[in-house]
Amino acid sequence: MKSDPVTLLGPAGVGVLWLLTLLAFGIFGRRIWQLIGLLRQGRPENRFDQWGRRVAHFLKHVLLQPRLFNERSIGAPHFLIFWGFVLYATCFNWSLLRGLLPFLPIPYPDEVKIVSFFLEIFAVLVLGSLLVATMRRAFFAPPHLHLSLDANFILSLIGLLMLTTLFGSGFRLVAEGARAPGWSPFGNVLAELFADVPAASALKLSQAMWWLHMLVVLFFLVYLPYSKHMHLLASPFNVFFSNRGRLGDLSVQGTTEDFGSGASQWKELTWKQLLSGLSCAECGRCDRACPATASGYPLEPQQLIQKIKKHIVKAGLSGKPAADAHEPKLIGEVISEAELWSCTTCLSCMERCAVWNEQVPLVVTLRRHLVTQGAVDRTVQDMLANLTRYGNSFGKSDRMRAKWVQSSGLKIKDARKEAVEYLWFVGDYASYDPRLEEITKQTARIFQQAGLDFGLLYEAERNAGNDVRRVGEEGLFEMLKEKNLQAFAKAKFKMIVTTDPHTYNTLKNEYPWNGDGVQVRHYTEVLDELIQQGRLSLKKKLTGRVTYHDPCYLGRYNGVYDPPRRVLQALGLELVEMPRHRHRSYCCGAGGGRIWMEDTPGIKERPAENRIREAAALPEVPTFVVACPKDIAMFRDAIKTTGHEGKLAVKDIAELVAEAME
Repeated sequence: MKSDPVTLLGPAGVGVLWLLTLLAFGIFGRRIWQLIGLLRQGRPENRFDQWGRRVAHFLKHVLLQPRLFNERSIGAPHFLIFWGFVLYATCFNWSLLRGLLPFLPIPYPDEVKIVSFFLEIFAVLVLGSLLVATMRRAFFAPPHLHLSLDANFILSLIGLLMLTTLFGSGFRLVAEGARAPGWSPFGNVLAELFADVPAASALKLSQAMWWLHMLVVLFFLVYLPYSKHMHLLASPFNVFFSNRGRLGDLSVQGTTEDFGSGASQWKELTWKQLLSGLSCAECGRCDRACPATASGYPLEPQQLIQKIKKHIVKAGLSGKPAADAHEPKLIGEVISEAELWSCTTCLSCMERCAVWNEQVPLVVTLRRHLVTQGAVDRTVQDMLANLTRYGNSFGKSDRMRAKWVQSSGLKIKDARKEAVEYLWFVGDYASYDPRLEEITKQTARIFQQAGLDFGLLYEAERNAGNDVRRVGEEGLFEMLKEKNLQAFAKAKFKMIVTTDPHTYNTLKNEYPWNGDGVQVRHYTEVLDELIQQGRLSLKKKLTGRVTYHDPCYLGRYNGVYDPPRRVLQALGLELVEMPRHRHRSYCCGAGGGRIWMEDTPGIKERPAENRIREAAALPEVPTFVVACPKDIAMFRDAIKTTGHEGKLAVKDIAELVAEAME
């Protein structure tokens, strides 16, 4: 016994379906148009380039969603729910078209055996995934997962869709008096269970399941753009329009507008930054990865994005004239200054975000406005003044920058006066901080003993500007960059080697080399190459177990993970990885200008202290190896404050190489 499910409501069935469809799609379309209108009020930004790369990125991160599996407990269930959504959305439109136009010579989806088979399989898989998600939310919710009735309601709607599919299949088999265990495995089980139901009643129940399914989907369509699950619609576009340059890129391409002053109102953000709020899945992955959040600072990246979303929707769709409506200040009332200054710009949030939101550029955009208003900590103001006057954050004369050369007994070329293969850009901390002086000398001796042809800029070197830019002082960054470029123009070199990963990142990615093909290398990359070439004479094998900390600006920003590890292996040391290593490495807390700021009162512990406790928990590992001057400063201080003096030693990788060469 077969019958068109639309006929359950008699001759008027098609009309009712048309009415409900037009109403649902009308409300949905109106809401989407309103949200697009909000995005169009943002500043312009060219995200329509590199179509080939964008399409490839979309296919990988929307269809395969590898970032979901960063958290294994829920990665697979979310993946199945997503593909169940795709399959059911496709079949819904197919079924809706068939119902609206009954004269079309096409079957309903569940009348096609192979389609019916996959619908049932996915229905059961999705129901299982929903059960896992519900149990996780109810009993094993990770920190910062946004728990709400809205989310539970959406999960219930999805579950109802799956159940109507299965029961509809079962009742249809009873009505037809047939069984199809191969093509309808779960529907067949239900058909056996309801075998005593009369065929006529089973037919009506099957049709009722179809109508209930369609009504739920149409309601879901109306509700979706008003709910947290708006990300199902927005996130694919967010992924497609994500930055196809470098992760954490602060430039805004394709516009002549001045972005150096930052943003103080939501309309001064770019349309892509506004889209991030609509795309956020409220999963809390960014918060769980954020060192500021873990330490008790007021910043939670997820909430930052959500606050902007709620603000633009409320302000942009209030329906009141701007003169009549009090619009809260974006900075100060919606987002606090303390939140913005808590960020270490470590990229952990962006590396974990499954929908590819760009939190760090957003933070820096808002910081830029604070800097233009002078709303920065006194310590930061002092550092910026030092950088403006002296070109370094220590406030010392530029003639003191290479003072360590005089006390080292070494003769190092001046790259402005004679050609060199490598220009060593030493950086502020390795040049001025007394805690780093001996390490800097050891690095120079290693280079010389390896026969490396290198030189310095001496007093012409200035701070590269990485942290200056991330504090939000774009003008000062441009000034420092210009002075360094002038110094580079007077020198003759083939490659640049840096000590500080922050400097490495900016010189490599944010300086315009105008096609000169200048290579920028971190000193660990150079050490690795020298060892592989046999140019370093390692006179003794070191022994013992060590652990290594991946600097944010070397690892997440630039993907340099293996060279430091190969160096340690060549020295004969046994490397014991920390639980959080490589792209999951935990920030020391110095980045984004945080090294210049005073600690916020009442925090649980500084990020560097958290990292030291992690290293100290490793069995029989007495040495904590770093490859960043700022890490030496941060972690040696944390050794003292955590009470691990004498138990754990923080050493630069150059110190170990020097020891092996003695």
